[in-house]
Amino acid sequence: MLSFNCFSQNTDIELLRDINLNRNKNLDGGFQFISNTTGIVSFGIPSVVLGTGLIMNDSTIKHKGLLLGTSLILTSGITVIMKYSINRERPFKTYPDIEKMSSAGSKSFPSGHTSEAFSTATSLSLAFPKWYVIAPSYLWASSVGYSRMHLGVHYPSDVAVGALVGAGSAFLCYKAQKWLNKKRNKK
Repeated sequence: MLSFNCFSQNTDIELLRDINLNRNKNLDGGFQFISNTTGIVSFGIPSVVLGTGLIMNDSTIKHKGLLLGTSLILTSGITVIMKYSINRERPFKTYPDIEKMSSAGSKSFPSGHTSEAFSTATSLSLAFPKWYVIAPSYLWASSVGYSRMHLGVHYPSDVAVGALVGAGSAFLCYKAQKWLNKKRNKK
């Protein structure tokens, strides 16, 4: 177990070094922008969908907005619990050669930006299963994840687990909503 942990940590930091230290510095501003869109997009989309459902008095769209919002709340809660339970330092604190190009909040594992982005992409894709929703959603979420490594604030494992937490939370919320609707329709 110890040798696997050392191997995986070495792989993790080496991959991060390849991404962060060999990056195209001309793209720093673009990746900073992508990283900064996370909160706006992740909280804006559920608000717009729910608001549209309320304005149009369309219960289907309202439920989709609630699904988006619920999965984001669940994802955020799981991410915060994991961050403080695991308590992993940011890579630039542990490895001084990593260039920090962005502000970074609490602990590193998992990536909160990535979990929010993948929660949004997954719940949006489940609510509106069209290729023109799915493709840009996951392209944006993947770009957010990559940006966190490019900017030196997360290890690749932080990003991978953040993606799993976000997508998993959204999927669980989707399945729970389906189950509740089925149960409600039987009454």
